[in-house]
Amino acid sequence: MVRTLILIYVFSCMFLCASAQKFSGRVVGVSDGDTFTLLTNPKKQIKVRLAEIDTPESKQPYGTRAKQALSDLIFNKDVTVEQDDIDRYGRLVGHVYVGDVHVNPKLVQQGMAWVYRQYIKDQSLLMDEQVAREAKCGIWSLPSTDQVPPWEWRRGNRKASYINNPDTTPASSKNDKQQYNCGSKTKCSEITSCKEALFYLRECGLTRLDGDGDGVPCEGLCK
Repeated sequence: MVRTLILIYVFSCMFLCASAQKFSGRVVGVSDGDTFTLLTNPKKQIKVRLAEIDTPESKQPYGTRAKQALSDLIFNKDVTVEQDDIDRYGRLVGHVYVGDVHVNPKLVQQGMAWVYRQYIKDQSLLMDEQVAREAKCGIWSLPSTDQVPPWEWRRGNRKASYINNPDTTPASSKNDKQQYNCGSKTKCSEITSCKEALFYLRECGLTRLDGDGDGVPCEGLCK
């Protein structure tokens, strides 16, 4: 019993240490409203995705403004990232700070981001979103028909794209089976094309590539 408790304590400490890992550096690029590139010292570039929030895609209303809002807060500035996770694309997912400013809730408060319900841990973000909604800040000033959460917008556009362009989802062929081997790759970050991702999902049953269960693997590749 004592040995079990000691093991639980050790593993808990290991988990807490890992989850509290921090990275510091300068922001050298902003991809969109919730993703940027961090240059650490020594010179190493890390792709960072803001945790617990989701901003409009570039083709959505306010997509460009959300990217600009993030740029205004962090671009060419020194920031600290508290790691929360590593996503399936190999990006560091975390909470970002510029001095005393916590960037993740700041974007929600500005009406530039939704709270990402699927990954939320900090329930206070929901209050931030509600206040921004009632004040009609940012995305909440749009007509209700344009207030589409990015995760729903991505799902709808992926399905529409696949319906209108069936050649983007070819069935796995004999050549594919010769070219790819089940078990050789397990993560989206290891895969280089949508065709390859489809092979591992359909032929190998690697369902982890399709996190939201919509039949489209590795969304970063199969856009």
